[in-house]
Amino acid sequence: MAIQIQKDIITLIDEKKYKEIIETVNGMQPFDIAALFEDMPEKYALLLFRIIPKDLAADTFIEMDTDQQELLISSFSDSELQDVVNEIYIDDIVDILEEMPANVVKRILKNSNTHTRTTINEILKYPQNSAGSIMTTEFIGLRSGMTITDAINQIRKKGMESETIDTCYVTDSVNHLIGIVTIKTIILSGEDVKISDVMDQNVISVSTNDDREEVAYLFLKYDLTVLPVVDKESRLVGIITVDDAIDVLQEETTEDIVKMAAITPTHKPYLKNSVFEIWKSRIPWLLFLMISATFTGMIITRFENALKAYVALTAYIPMLMDTGGNAGSQASVTIIRGLSLDELEFSDIFRIIWKEFGVALLCGISLAAVNFLKLLLFDDVGVSVALIVSFTLALTVLIAKFAGSTLPIAAKKAGFDPAVMASPFITTIVDALSLLIYFKTASIILGI
Repeated sequence: MAIQIQKDIITLIDEKKYKEIIETVNGMQPFDIAALFEDMPEKYALLLFRIIPKDLAADTFIEMDTDQQELLISSFSDSELQDVVNEIYIDDIVDILEEMPANVVKRILKNSNTHTRTTINEILKYPQNSAGSIMTTEFIGLRSGMTITDAINQIRKKGMESETIDTCYVTDSVNHLIGIVTIKTIILSGEDVKISDVMDQNVISVSTNDDREEVAYLFLKYDLTVLPVVDKESRLVGIITVDDAIDVLQEETTEDIVKMAAITPTHKPYLKNSVFEIWKSRIPWLLFLMISATFTGMIITRFENALKAYVALTAYIPMLMDTGGNAGSQASVTIIRGLSLDELEFSDIFRIIWKEFGVALLCGISLAAVNFLKLLLFDDVGVSVALIVSFTLALTVLIAKFAGSTLPIAAKKAGFDPAVMASPFITTIVDALSLLIYFKTASIILGI
């Protein structure tokens, strides 16, 4: 659909039917318009952007990928760049700057007004994963002594420059956040009523240095659409809107998924990454896991005599390793998700271990019993071999569940991302331990 519309627009540009282009894009969302610029020849992309109404063009620019934004900026005149920057909210400008090369950043800042430039620089100083880095300073601020009439006048004066007017923030004379008031409350209150009489003093706020992922989850927890940001002295410095929170959750979830698959995170879409960039993100983990897997080979070599004496033992190594890895992955993914949602803390570790011990015991006994019967009835092995394999299976599941549930929590306590303790890492550890248990059990029972 987008490809056909893109072709139609290119034809309209060639025929100089600009009015029809405007009519076409006016009925579209900025995200869908941005898709039209994908792979569009540069001269048509620049013409289309100039034809689109200024406010719609700015909204579309925000939705474009970094490469397309950089291409357009390099083609803009200074006046065109100023128009775009002036139409974009501060937090969106900051997001764009964080992805741009230094020469593009310099040009954007050069074409921003003094106030915008100062505000951008202040936000850029906050740590990358902090609440301050995703906030906007464009909001409606009110004083507690204002009347409803004063508040409405303030909203009319500042509303066009603010990212949202649904919620207004009440501060004292030194800008401490003391309350909030919704536009609904303001409209339904009498003209002479004081803001202090209708404001809600029970305000949920975050600090500029709070972790942005934890802040994003507050939107889910309290069903919020906007959240105020205060500094160390509880002075209101900005707000975070729900669209920014959703972006954070999407980024963090994507990052966790790729880490759990043993891949270094990248912020580019898959098709925008070159073969070399994808290789670079995957090879470090593959090398690490390959080297760590050599311990498994060392264990097998050490018990080579046992394998020679009982060749049947070899056939069940893959099953033991796979089952252990799967059991550990189940536990680790569950715990990592709980940590991400703030449902679990380090203080819960003993409760988690006890719960996973119970789960592991039930799973281990169930798997061992089914496996024991299968070995005797279908694999035609002796009772001793069946006992060794089944016992090892139960113990492997127990150890795998323990490792899978404790390592992510330990990683978070140590300051690492729990996602790195997911499937590949857990599997490597469990593989080595399961083999040790297997061969030690075989040595004891078979006397080899």
